[in-house]
Amino acid sequence: MKTRVLSGLLLAPLLIIIVLGNWVLLIGCLLIGLFGVKEFYDGFQNIGIKPSYSIGFASVVLLYGIFIFSLPDKFYMLWFFAVILSSLLYLFNIGKRELQDAMATLTGVFYIVFLSYHIVLIDQIETYHDFLWLVVLTAFGTDTLAYFSGYLFGKHKLCPNISPKKTVEGSIGGAIGSIIFCGIFGYFFIQDLFIHCLIIGFVGSIAAQLGDLTASLFKRKMHIKDYGNLIPGHGGILDRFDSVLFTAPVVYYYIILVLK
Repeated sequence: MKTRVLSGLLLAPLLIIIVLGNWVLLIGCLLIGLFGVKEFYDGFQNIGIKPSYSIGFASVVLLYGIFIFSLPDKFYMLWFFAVILSSLLYLFNIGKRELQDAMATLTGVFYIVFLSYHIVLIDQIETYHDFLWLVVLTAFGTDTLAYFSGYLFGKHKLCPNISPKKTVEGSIGGAIGSIIFCGIFGYFFIQDLFIHCLIIGFVGSIAAQLGDLTASLFKRKMHIKDYGNLIPGHGGILDRFDSVLFTAPVVYYYIILVLK
């Protein structure tokens, strides 16, 4: 537990990235995309599946290039088409490629690159820029409170076939913690949207836990304990940001569909 807590504290300076936003945040998300794709594909390599690293890395560069050069929105659809087409063309070397190689390539791009890109999208909504903090509070707040709640009170297994250590008590504690953190943030910083902060705290916590379980499911199928060893006590980039991959889109679409 000590290693996990200390590693979490070492990650605290990353919050500065959110404060600075703009180019700093953009570069941070780009690096998460690049490192995340590599870790994800390395996991598939462990079970003999061979996704295309080139397509994965190129998808990150192209997606962020669309943003950097302020290209029209229609280029995002072109990006989707290019990713799908290139992944299918990857199969044309039929003697060396299997169907699962292309599917793993596609999954990595959309699961890691596309979902994490929603952080950048939130940052671009000036009126709701502060909602980036709700992404952090729901993801890391849920993870932290679920861990300690499960450690102290956990008795009933949540999804033993996916993640044996997770408990129902931990899940409930994580949701309560997320609601409290988001509520405190809303009360002090965006009082006009206090109720929405509570709602996002609850819905976001569910998304965060589903993101965590999804990452655990992949790791179980890949026969690995962690995606990497970049962060002591936490594993790789994906082991720390797996919840964010689901919470960022939830917060973004809540803004788009409910608040705007």
